[in-house]
Amino acid sequence: MPNILLVEDDEQLARTLIRFLNAEGYQVTHAAGQTEGLARFSEHPFDCILLDLSLQDGNGFSVCSAIKSQSDVPVIFLTASADEACTVAGFEVGADDYINKPFRPRELIARMKNAMRRTQRGSQTICCKNLTLDPSKGTVMKDGTELFLSALEYRLLLILMTNKGQLMTRDRLIDELWSVSSELVSDNTLNVYMKRLREKIEDDPQNPLIIKTVRGMGYKVTEQ
Repeated sequence: MPNILLVEDDEQLARTLIRFLNAEGYQVTHAAGQTEGLARFSEHPFDCILLDLSLQDGNGFSVCSAIKSQSDVPVIFLTASADEACTVAGFEVGADDYINKPFRPRELIARMKNAMRRTQRGSQTICCKNLTLDPSKGTVMKDGTELFLSALEYRLLLILMTNKGQLMTRDRLIDELWSVSSELVSDNTLNVYMKRLREKIEDDPQNPLIIKTVRGMGYKVTEQ
């Protein structure tokens, strides 16, 4: 039975979520704020963290940053804010997904399963040409030297490399990186992060050999 940590200060929403998740086969530990959430996190391991952005004694950004400094457990933000700056800031501190309130419970379950699958399949290093990605450590090495990627650059590379050899459409990348709502992020934003990532991992960013563009469709990491 997966163990879920729910950090949410809305008691009514928390009770509703706990009942629903329990009925779906999840064990839920609830914390009402930042201090209690971090204390519960330190007590035993969790399979997924559901984290409210606005907390009475702090904020979700601080909680997420503290958790991600110790563990690669997936963190999903639950928030009433649809502001793009908040969304990007959440991913910059390591969030795995971002769901706006009100949300559909079944969608939440699907997002949780997706985030946990990504974590599980990320237990082995992934290699492509002179690049090695270690999901368990969150590191990327090029010719034996560690590269320093932003949280979004790393997450974009992780998605592409864990699906090596497969076409990843632009829509799917935006969905996995940020949200199913296309209003939160534009195609241009993906272009910007792809350009930054290629400048760091490719020997010749103008003629990339690792991340190939499939014109009009998306991107694909070469299998060799």
